[in-house]
Amino acid sequence: MEACNICFNACLDENDVKMMATCIRLDRECADICSLAAKAIQSDSPFLDSICKLCAEICEACGEECSKHSHEHCQKCADACFRCAEACRRMITA
Repeated sequence: MEACNICFNACLDENDVKMMATCIRLDRECADICSLAAKAIQSDSPFLDSICKLCAEICEACGEECSKHSHEHCQKCADACFRCAEACRRMITA
């Protein structure tokens, strides 16, 4: 969530913001679902598996988009997203 928020804000400062639109949109979606997933884990939500599955899917999409950009903030975000997606998948199988 933190990496996505950092990337989101940094993308807004890039010279060609329009080129970063998909990245910005996915950063926002990803940060939101990560926040929901964290709350679901804390509250032992009965929807935890569904939320983690969706979180993994969105994190993967965000990571793929961020990895297309050479900016350091995008590369760091991509790495965090891929790690989060894997952690969510482990939560489902646990």
